[in-house]
Amino acid sequence: MQHAPEDTHATRIARILADRIITGEIAPGTRLRQDHIATEFGASHVPVREAFRELQAQGLAESLPRRGFRVTDFDVAELREVAEMRASLERLALRHAAPHLTRAILAEAEEVTRRGDSAATVRDWEAANRHFHRLILAPCQMPRLLRAIDDLQAASARFLFAAWRRDWEARTDHDHRAILEALRKGQTDLACSTLARHVGWIGKRKAATKNADPRETYEILG
Repeated sequence: MQHAPEDTHATRIARILADRIITGEIAPGTRLRQDHIATEFGASHVPVREAFRELQAQGLAESLPRRGFRVTDFDVAELREVAEMRASLERLALRHAAPHLTRAILAEAEEVTRRGDSAATVRDWEAANRHFHRLILAPCQMPRLLRAIDDLQAASARFLFAAWRRDWEARTDHDHRAILEALRKGQTDLACSTLARHVGWIGKRKAATKNADPRETYEILG
């Protein structure tokens, strides 16, 4: 019981740092300075080190011999890996969740989708998108699987923010609606295949930069 406050503090620090890394506020390759972070959060080095280990477990930070931790880089090879893993694992989770999805859950997922369609920022859209996926997958009652999916969704979000940080465009998510329609009709196979295609898709687009010339980047549907 003595360690509960430290554990709670470590989790809070890890959650805040993870958000900064995912949104790009802390850039890939940035060194995570233990002293600075401990001072910012008014914490000892113990919860900060534990927070770094949590970030490492999520694939957001890496330990360097005798140099501490730094934010991991990411590239299109990782994006493809994450997309394929999400397609397989989310399909599995939805297959187990489908028998337990109630009308209330599906109605809430529909409302979350509408909220995402009208999102004014990429951050708002990402929050709604992640909420949708959690709603339809959580009833699978497989906590280890859900934790793995959470980590993969965080990795996906890094690419999302990198692609859309400067020139977000609102979108209508037809795939989410197709998944919900299939689930309402009891068409689990169709819902699972639509979800797998949805999270596994990778495209290219021109992203705005600080300079006049746009850069080519990759985008995902969710």
